[in-house]
Amino acid sequence: MKHSHDLSIIILAAGKGTRMKSDLPKVMHKVAGREMLNMVINEAEILNPKNITIVVSEEMKNFEEKIFSSHPQTKISFILQKERKGTAHAVQTAVSEIKNLGEKVLILYGDTPLITHHTLKKMVEKLEDFSLCILAFDDEEENAYGRLVVDVKGHVERIVEFKDANDEERKIALCNSGVMAVDGKKIAALLSQVKNNNAVGEFYLTDIVAIAGETGLKRSFIKTEMFEVLGVNSRVELARIEEIKQTQIRIKMMNLGVTLIDPKSTHFSCDTKISHDVVIHPNVFFGPEVVIEKNVEIKSFSHIEGAEIAAGAIVGPFARIRPGTKIAENVRIGNFVEIKKSEIKRGAKVNHLSYIGDSEIGEESNIGAGTITCNYDGYSKFKTTIGKNVFVGSNTALIAPVKIEDGAVIGAGSVITENVDQDELAISRAKQTNIVAGGKKFHQAKIKNKK
Repeated sequence: MKHSHDLSIIILAAGKGTRMKSDLPKVMHKVAGREMLNMVINEAEILNPKNITIVVSEEMKNFEEKIFSSHPQTKISFILQKERKGTAHAVQTAVSEIKNLGEKVLILYGDTPLITHHTLKKMVEKLEDFSLCILAFDDEEENAYGRLVVDVKGHVERIVEFKDANDEERKIALCNSGVMAVDGKKIAALLSQVKNNNAVGEFYLTDIVAIAGETGLKRSFIKTEMFEVLGVNSRVELARIEEIKQTQIRIKMMNLGVTLIDPKSTHFSCDTKISHDVVIHPNVFFGPEVVIEKNVEIKSFSHIEGAEIAAGAIVGPFARIRPGTKIAENVRIGNFVEIKKSEIKRGAKVNHLSYIGDSEIGEESNIGAGTITCNYDGYSKFKTTIGKNVFVGSNTALIAPVKIEDGAVIGAGSVITENVDQDELAISRAKQTNIVAGGKKFHQAKIKNKK
């Protein structure tokens, strides 16, 4: 189905979100590491619309650049809704400013991040035969959603807002999600007839359904699962959406051949990429931009973000892998190791209690416990380069910038400030002094002072 020349998408994102108790605009709160608004745009983009228009409030000004940079291939524009007069007013503001409105218009919400492009595609396809399509869902529980009043043919007569509904209407299970597809040639005329004579004095977008009926336009609906159209107005609702999204990602991962020993305690980001035969132990956190190849094992309590991990590597437990890190095939990263913006090459080992930052570690090299790359002097970052088959003894401080060439050995407890050439042995320690009976005298003096 050809979308690119006939579809405009409007995303309403001007809601204040006062119940979030936040300085951050509601739609910029994250689910699985991605802003809710960006999640909605990602699904909208798949339909290849000619333009996406986002209706925002003043608070979003500082975030527009972030949105643009997240979607470089898509024509996105922002329209400011100066006054909050309701959903119809927000859509009207957008429609009046879109220079090249599509033959079909899809209206979405920036705070319903679980909507899928499959559902949106079905709605747009409905506009082949109808002037308007509502996205609905069934909910038998008590709720405050608007209700769809449907005629015997299954066509929508009108939508009644919960606040304005009578007891009979409130018993209807078919609820309105707010998401709507409308004929682009008819939308402006429909919006112009919306009035605000309702319980809260707002211009409701839903009123265009009844208005369309009065002019003889055909109106339809499609049903989806409730979770797909859940909105976020509070931190509690944000947590609920996070839980649903995490469950979706976990199921997807397991279907792709990833073993999750305890799925509920594994946290993913929207963009986590993991190949088959990866084993993930309990309590592992994946931040954004993580790519893991096959046959990797991630042990418990590891925190990984912005990193690439190649086949056969073992990471953790209690490892922290920070952005800009590349871990090659069959590397071992052990407990209480932190790695930042470093390349660890094939077969190298950093097994315990180490910090490796702004570094390159060559193939099959071994980094002893307690090794630290001292990469920062308080003003600038410096690089440590370690060659192949290097052995770094425990408790070594490598003062960057420094190079350790292939086959070199560093004695334990060294502070290395100068380059070490190929196959050299470097030791940098203060000379040890043993004092005869010194220990005995030390204890005697301490005991005497205690009395």
